[in-house]
Amino acid sequence: MNLLRPSLLALACLLAAPPGTASDLPSLGDASSAIVSPEQEHQLGRAWLSLLRGQVPHLSDAQLKDYVETSVYRLSETSQVQDRRLEFVLLDSPQLNAFAAPGGIIGVNGGLFLYAETEAEYAAVLAHELAHLSQRHFARGLEAQQRLQIPMMATMLAGIIAAAAGAGDAGMAAIASSQAAAMQEMRRFSRQNEQEADRIGLLNLEKAGYDPRAMPSMFERLMRQYRYDAKPPEFLLTHPVTESRIADTRNRAEQYRTGGRQDDHRYQLMRARMQLIYEQTAGMAVKRFRAQLDENPKSSADRYGLALALTKSGQLNEAREALQPLLDKAPNDIDYNLAAAALDITANRLQEAESRVKRLLALYPGNYPLRQTQADLLLKQNQPAAAEKALNELLASRPEDPDVWYQAAEVRGLSGDIIGVHQARAEYFALVGNYDQAIEQLDFAKRRANGNFQLAARMDARQQALKEEKKMIEEMLR
Repeated sequence: MNLLRPSLLALACLLAAPPGTASDLPSLGDASSAIVSPEQEHQLGRAWLSLLRGQVPHLSDAQLKDYVETSVYRLSETSQVQDRRLEFVLLDSPQLNAFAAPGGIIGVNGGLFLYAETEAEYAAVLAHELAHLSQRHFARGLEAQQRLQIPMMATMLAGIIAAAAGAGDAGMAAIASSQAAAMQEMRRFSRQNEQEADRIGLLNLEKAGYDPRAMPSMFERLMRQYRYDAKPPEFLLTHPVTESRIADTRNRAEQYRTGGRQDDHRYQLMRARMQLIYEQTAGMAVKRFRAQLDENPKSSADRYGLALALTKSGQLNEAREALQPLLDKAPNDIDYNLAAAALDITANRLQEAESRVKRLLALYPGNYPLRQTQADLLLKQNQPAAAEKALNELLASRPEDPDVWYQAAEVRGLSGDIIGVHQARAEYFALVGNYDQAIEQLDFAKRRANGNFQLAARMDARQQALKEEKKMIEEMLR
């Protein structure tokens, strides 16, 4: 069975079936915990994430991934989320959307950065999603489903993948046909969840130091912009914005004290980075950032975006000229320096890049994008063994990142570590839901073990663990 691209209907069945019965689950003090425990939510969420990764393109930009992860973790510290074992996926879509799935899965479309004009607006969306997690809306949905004997919550989660994967009307109709009787109750339950997530999200925003008024402000702007649009952003389909919802969030936000943070310099840098990704060409991005910089010559974000766009378009001298004023003003800024290092690597000025990376590593030794840049530089310097060592150190802190495992496989091949290639490919395939390929890669690795019984035993144990994970998912899909 190929688990890399399961059908959406099969996924709906996975999400509709309760993972256990009330008799064999511990009660944690509420009815929903008697149906699905937090640990089962965690397992379900990780299985669901692997299926999502196998079907929907995601962004591998280390700086953007790092920003999403650190910003959501920072929000979670003041939230009501008790289980902080969060996992993230940054989807390659310019559409506005974000979602929370069982077990601490946070998904963000690249388009969220395009639509959220300030850091506070971005944080408002993610505070709302964290509230879905803290209130265990999935488990409570299963409780309602069991009580009413109708599969409501399956449509909600399956719809996330359907929308992200661009499923046609026929695929959605196949799901909806078996659940038509549940739709009215599901909409009622969803409205209650959305209202609760709004209210708790506002509280979380204030506790995290943001201005809660950013939430109704963003809702109001989106409603004005898409009031008459036949196809609004996915976020507005899964999070309907109504006059009453705006009024409720506005009234509640006004009860909080003023003075919360509205925006942040680094958010605007990441926003410029995302805008470049979704511009039609690097040349068009250069023109747009130049025009914006002409209107606001003091905009660091537009200057940063211009430097990135010039680098991407091959105008390296101009890129250096655009970037230098930023470095002069903030010589230790990690994002400016990473842009300079990328520029030097592109220009084959490897000695300059190496000196910069070494200096930054002394300042930011655990920074994920910096360590990724270090590995890229070592590869450019034709030092695959050193690059492999750098990636192995990165994997110690990011063992669930398929992008790092993918690059590790490539680098191990260059350094001649063929067993390591197969092991890295196995981990990559497991993280994107293709367990058959993962198990096969470990078979290849074991054939090359050449009597190394300890290594073979470790691979046997890992292979068995993958088989058990595969079996668990297959049972869910039945």
